[in-house]
Amino acid sequence: QVQLVESGGGLVQPGGSLRLSCAASKIIFSITTMAWYRQAPGKQRELVAAIRSGGSTNYADSVKGRFTISRDIAKNTVYLQMNSLQPEDTAVYYCNIETSRRGYWGQGTQVTVSS
Repeated sequence: QVQLVESGGGLVQPGGSLRLSCAASKIIFSITTMAWYRQAPGKQRELVAAIRSGGSTNYADSVKGRFTISRDIAKNTVYLQMNSLQPEDTAVYYCNIETSRRGYWGQGTQVTVSS
């Protein structure tokens, strides 16, 4: 069974940076989209960034210009570089990989932005 393992979360001061990684435990075929979502306390899970099989990307308006999603196809790994972090970015971040048949979710990694 495929598992997605996230890493890179933690506590950072406002204005700081973090890089999240999400690696699949096994090779995943027919990937259509790799994405990052986040869920803050008391809020719904929201899409942060996504990258499609062709390489196109899209971002939530709140993170445009600050976050960058990238991937290593050979390693079935997706990254999220987060710069200029703000307290409102505090949330549990989840990676998601969609294929033509099903989707996979990571267990989540906590990102806390606080002074």
